[in-house]
Order: sequence, then structure tokens, then C-alpha cells
Amino acid sequence: MVSKAEQAARRRAKVEEFRRQQEATQRRRLLFILGGAVVTAAIIVVIFVSTIDGNREAADKAGAKSGSQIVPAAVSGTAVAQKAVKRVADDSGIKGVLAWDTTGWPGDGSDHPGALEHDHVAGPVTYGILPPVGGPHNAVWMNAGVYTKPVPTERAVHNLEHGAVWITYDPDLPASTVTTLTAFVTKQTMISETEQNVTDQANRYVDLSPWTKNDLPSKIVISAWGHQLQVTSATDPRLQTFVDTFRHSQKYTPEYGAAVDGVPVQTGGRPATDGSRKANPAGTAQ
Repeated sequence: MVSKAEQAARRRAKVEEFRRQQEATQRRRLLFILGGAVVTAAIIVVIFVSTIDGNREAADKAGAKSGSQIVPAAVSGTAVAQKAVKRVADDSGIKGVLAWDTTGWPGDGSDHPGALEHDHVAGPVTYGILPPVGGPHNAVWMNAGVYTKPVPTERAVHNLEHGAVWITYDPDLPASTVTTLTAFVTKQTMISETEQNVTDQANRYVDLSPWTKNDLPSKIVISAWGHQLQVTSATDPRLQTFVDTFRHSQKYTPEYGAAVDGVPVQTGGRPATDGSRKANPAGTAQ
């Protein structure tokens, strides 16, 4: 016969065992809840980051039409001055086009006094020709397109080396004239950049931006590497002839086939309108 003391001890043992089971169940339930919360939080973070990335990509794509822009970053460092460049006879056949010496490209390792330099420099450049038609420039170009604010000349000149044409205009030009120039850019064909080992990328290879102050040789100036045309009307038919002749030209482009986009937007800029077919990468160039 089991004594009352033994019965009480068994009851206490059962209660203790039940308590341990309950605590174990509670711990498993808590771990399950915490695990679910962690997974949920992770999913939320992934969705949040994906949304940010998606919004950024959408913003970059929309930037080509929305009027939003990131102006290319200015350069900094030791300033240099462009060496004197001599004028030469123009061979394009376009009335009024000015030409400068482009001897020495591709580079042959020789010094060519009076010819446009191709050096990469870190700091700002004082150009002897305004707006520039070539010369020393920053190693990082800019994403070509239409900008509504002045752009760093050292990056725009690099674009010229890659085959872009650059239309600059007096900052006080009437808005209606700027609209006409913008429409002129938007009607230009996209040029495929498949030679850059990218897929479905293209650019108009045209930069449009206001000049920094009222010291241009004409109200509107269109430039290519080593060549320039100064006009007073946004409807001058020679603008189109200039584009057709010099833009992405095997004859006139020093680095034919090079891209004029693909630069992280904080350094290379996001054009206000009509830049690349695909969004340029976010961030800053190294």
C-alpha cells in the first residue's frame, strides 16, 4: 500500500514534469514566433530594398523624359592650361565650320605642337577655345543628353573625343529657342552601343547645355572634336548637316565606338531629357 507521503511525492513529480513540458512547449512556441518575426522582417527588408532599387531604376529611366536631372559632378584638383592650338582649313564642306589641328591621333608617341591634346587630367582646364573643341579632359566623361544647367567642360570634352557633338548656348537665350534646340536633339536617331559589350543600349551622341556666362562667340555653338560651327538661329539647317557629318564619325572621331554614357549618375550626370535608351547606373564613379 502506497503511503500518503509517497502519493504526495508522485503528485509533485507529475506536476514538476508537466511544468517542464509546459515550459518546453512555451520555449518552442516563442522560438517559432521569433523565427517567424525574423523571416518577416527579412522579407520586409528585401521588399524595401527592392522597392528602393526599383524606384531608383524607374527614376533613372523616367529621368529621360520627366525633366529631372543630375548635373555631372565638377572636377577638382590642380588646374592646367590648354596649350595653343592652331587653326587649319576645314574639309567638311559645311559653310562656316572652323577647324583646328588634330594631328597625332591615334597617338604615335610624338609631340605635335599646335595640335589638340588628348591628355587625361584630374583638375579643371583653362581652355584657349571657348567652347572647347578638344584638348586635355577628365578621365571620366558624362552621360550624354539634354541638360538645363551648365556642365563641366572637362567631362563634355571627353564626350567629344568619343564622338558626341555638343551644342552650347547663351544662358539668356529665350525659352522658346531652347525648346527648339531640345526638339532638334530629340529628333536625332539613337546610335547603338553594342560594340561596348552591352545589350540594347543606345544614345543620341548629342549634348545640349547652357554655357556658364554670356561670353560665347555666338548665341548658339555646336562643336565636335576639332570642329565648330557658330550660328544665331536654332533652325539653321547647317546644325543638322554638322550632326550628320561629325557625330559618331569614323573619319572625325578620335575614339570612334566609345560610349558616351554608362557613368554612375552622381559623377556623370543624368540628362534632363533624351539621354540613353537604358538607365545609367546609380552611385559615384571611382
